[in-house]
Amino acid sequence: MTDAQTTTTGTDWGAWQKSWDRQQEWYMPDREERFRIMLDMVEALVGTAPRILDLACGTGSITARLLARFPAAVSVGVDLDPALLAIAEGTFEGDERVTFVTADLKDPEWPARLPYDSYDAVLTATALHWLHSEPLATLYGQVAELVRDGGVFMNADHMIDDSTPRINAAERAQRHLRMDQAKESGALDWAEWWQLAAQDPVLAGPTARRFEIYGEHAEGDMPAAAWHARVLREKGFGEARAVWCSPSDTLLLAVK
Repeated sequence: MTDAQTTTTGTDWGAWQKSWDRQQEWYMPDREERFRIMLDMVEALVGTAPRILDLACGTGSITARLLARFPAAVSVGVDLDPALLAIAEGTFEGDERVTFVTADLKDPEWPARLPYDSYDAVLTATALHWLHSEPLATLYGQVAELVRDGGVFMNADHMIDDSTPRINAAERAQRHLRMDQAKESGALDWAEWWQLAAQDPVLAGPTARRFEIYGEHAEGDMPAAAWHARVLREKGFGEARAVWCSPSDTLLLAVK
């Protein structure tokens, strides 16, 4: 870690953000493209000074890009992970545009913890795939109640179409070959990144609590984009469809 952007804890939160980004990009080399399209759609549909709910916000990756592009935006980040929230809170310490809330999205009462009842946009990326279909559908209903009329919800995540098994297998083989090549060049994977976090004097405690909450990384159902669009419409959105995709990931946009 470098000495830049340190806080009173002596921790370089900017370096931890960059480290998280690099680890995530090992899995998703087109991650920044997803964020760019997401913010393009925010601007197109709700303008350049939106109130955003950063759902399952992690280290605040969406919030960081949102505020860099739209300085007049306001963001509320919600997550349960104490280690990633520690990085997010350290990064945005003193920024009055940003609020973080600790809440479990599987708790039916989590929206009551939020500071606002309505949002121009609810945004999430690479987070909801750990939910199975039934609780995810329930969450989509809660999100629909939080988005104002004319507002948007976007989910950028792994969405697997089981009707194309040969395409899926070929894409996965190619992606893992490239990941192996990047690993040889020193890229950190998920487990290695968390090992580093566990060794940091400030993050060691939150990381231990994080694994008490979640255990090891687990995957949900990862249904196809068509499932997400259908369920979002059933839960109260007027329109829903993919606005960007790669061979393995989709950015799904719904308008209230």
